[in-house]
Amino acid sequence: MDSIRPDHLAPQAHRHPLAWVPTLYLAQGLPFYAVALVAGLMFKSMGVPNEQIARWTGVLGLAWVFKALWSPFLELAASKKRVVVVLQVTGGIALAALAVALQLPAWFALAIGLLAIVSFASSTHDIAADGLYIANLSERQQAAYAGWQGAFFNGAKFLSLGGLVILAGFLEQRIGPPAAWATVFGLLGALLAGLGLYHVWALPETARTGAGASMRGSVDVLVDVVRAFFAKPGIWMGIVFILLFRLAEGQVQTIGPLFLRDARAVGGLGLSTQEVGAIYGTAGTAAFLVGSILGGWFTARVGLRRAMLVLILAMNVPNLVFWYLSAAQPSHLGLVMAALSTEMFGYGFGFVGMILFIMQVIAPGRYQTAHYALGSGFMQLGFVLSKVVSGDIQHALGYRHFFLWVVLSALPVLVLTRFVNMAPAAQD
Repeated sequence: MDSIRPDHLAPQAHRHPLAWVPTLYLAQGLPFYAVALVAGLMFKSMGVPNEQIARWTGVLGLAWVFKALWSPFLELAASKKRVVVVLQVTGGIALAALAVALQLPAWFALAIGLLAIVSFASSTHDIAADGLYIANLSERQQAAYAGWQGAFFNGAKFLSLGGLVILAGFLEQRIGPPAAWATVFGLLGALLAGLGLYHVWALPETARTGAGASMRGSVDVLVDVVRAFFAKPGIWMGIVFILLFRLAEGQVQTIGPLFLRDARAVGGLGLSTQEVGAIYGTAGTAAFLVGSILGGWFTARVGLRRAMLVLILAMNVPNLVFWYLSAAQPSHLGLVMAALSTEMFGYGFGFVGMILFIMQVIAPGRYQTAHYALGSGFMQLGFVLSKVVSGDIQHALGYRHFFLWVVLSALPVLVLTRFVNMAPAAQD
């Protein structure tokens, strides 16, 4: 479960990392954003109520919550490359099948079922892809190509929101929402499956690192990992901090895009699918990346303990932006774009705090990689729990009062900052 080092492998000829690292992380991002962002906008265009969109897309996110629990069993596979390729092709086929399902009478139930397959394949692919990256690159190479990882993972967001959602909006006006979104998911499926077929050639073949591993041994490792995780001093306070950190974020990131699409008569901004895609996929994505970089630089300069309060305040910027938009309902698209760029900048700047808290406070110890995965699972759980209930809360309060409620939801984690231990957990 702990980091697998390249020197555990017999030397072998590999493709140049640039032949597979960028495409591997593009393939990691595409299905994630398809479930996390694109599906919600598709359901909105298809007339699904906000509360159902929030509830079901939240449930789909559980795959990323629990993925650490089946990660030890991937060591039983003879080849990480084969696992990665199979999961990419499986996800591509499921997305293409979704394009067909949107034309059928029971399209909503079929869509949820197929997106569940995509979620499981994608979350499991994360584990295998990261393991393949670690196993085939030296520590120096891992650092050298880390920028390519992030760039192409976020490139998948740009392609999904800045390209395919804009295409969906263009097609909605000409062939209607079902056919428009079928085209988008068909293209997503073909692209992901195509990347899987390309990786049959491009990915390095990784020797089985878990040679001699057994099902029983994998279970024993998993039990020891979980036991060591919950034995860390202060772990329960840390878990509560992680869950509360994302309490407001899960709600605003779920309802925010739906608010932008809803008609002004019901409190929304009445933007088209194309306009939402253009804002989030271009200026919004760029602002998020700049915010993430500056958030990391700021935290490195002052240290996590001193930076955390500022990072949490930055995470509240999106909540304040949406409360302003719901109260003022501006009609000028440039003003809306500037506000949402500010939102994404604050989100990117502040989210660094959660990543570094898990990495530097929760994960250190004998099972550092596995404990980082468990901490990330709790981070995703906090997002999912708030996401699932956000639609019902918004339906009960209306947009303006909902976003005020979201601002208040960020206060508990600010209070907890005074009490949570920011020092690394004791080595187990």
